[in-house]
Amino acid sequence: MAIRRYTGFEKVVRSMNMMVSLMRDKQGYWRHLLALAYALSAYGLGLWLMLFTSGLLPLLGSLLLGHGLVIGAYLVHECTHNTLFQDQRYNRWMGEVLGWLAGAGYGDYRDIRRKHMRHHVDRADVIAYDFRALLQHHPAWLKLIQALEWAYIPAVDLLMHGLVLVLPFTLESRRHRRGRVVTQLLIRVALFALMAWINPLAPLFYALGYLFFMHVIRFMDVHQHTYPVVLSLDSRELKKGKSADRAFEHRNTYSNLFLKHTWLNLLTLNFGYHNAHHLKPTAPWYELPALHREAFAGDDAQVLSMPTLLKSYHRYRVQRVMHGDEPDTTVGEGDRFIGVLGVSFVTAH
Repeated sequence: MAIRRYTGFEKVVRSMNMMVSLMRDKQGYWRHLLALAYALSAYGLGLWLMLFTSGLLPLLGSLLLGHGLVIGAYLVHECTHNTLFQDQRYNRWMGEVLGWLAGAGYGDYRDIRRKHMRHHVDRADVIAYDFRALLQHHPAWLKLIQALEWAYIPAVDLLMHGLVLVLPFTLESRRHRRGRVVTQLLIRVALFALMAWINPLAPLFYALGYLFFMHVIRFMDVHQHTYPVVLSLDSRELKKGKSADRAFEHRNTYSNLFLKHTWLNLLTLNFGYHNAHHLKPTAPWYELPALHREAFAGDDAQVLSMPTLLKSYHRYRVQRVMHGDEPDTTVGEGDRFIGVLGVSFVTAH
């Protein structure tokens, strides 16, 4: 019996068909694939520009890499809701890969998913470690963090990422992550050393791209909820209060759209349609605009103005370090909305 040899093109087609068969949405799968292709291409091209070019091109590479990380991080969010693949295992594998690129590889994707699911189920910002208590006991650190935040360096988020490395060595509940932290740290140090060997300025440009990424995802996070911050992530006990019903969830959730129903919201993979996302968490990112229009037609009470939020993001950047919103806080048009830090879905604590 003759064995057929497939051409290169036929192999690509077969691989694509296999990928499609694994996707959850057989009609809209191509949107996921485009977003994934963009995230990886932007990251790769950005890295190439900062490694092998000079002039202003490495700065362009920083922006490209940073935005590739933004889209990649929001695809991790999609994976936590199992919107990419039918099988949860493939969502986990994809989440691990994209999370590694986004600097979340020191933690476990399963921890990230558990934290985010608790956010939806408990209707709260559920955490395992409160950095505010740490800063209250170390005034010098607090002043340093506030000074860095004043200078537009996302110090709280850098601290949260740093704690992912530290907590396995200080919390017994995270002890099993020690090997992972050490392994990931050695790999990343080696890769950054290689970058510096190719182009001594490359790590600097990479850092700029990563800071850009952190600012984008934290800007989207800080103004999307007036949820209580609950220190119970390492407990299996749900902390949902009697008042935390669906009405409470909607009332304390806000949508921060760049412009209403335009392609600009794709810059953050429609993450700004946050009320629609909480209404139907299993809806993929490309269905959220239609879901928002259908569910909240003519009702913009929870939609906040992007220019106003940008002013708020700037005005309260220092005050926000130790701030935590109380549920049902009156935010007006967003000009008095301080927001909360340390609740990002890419840090699993």
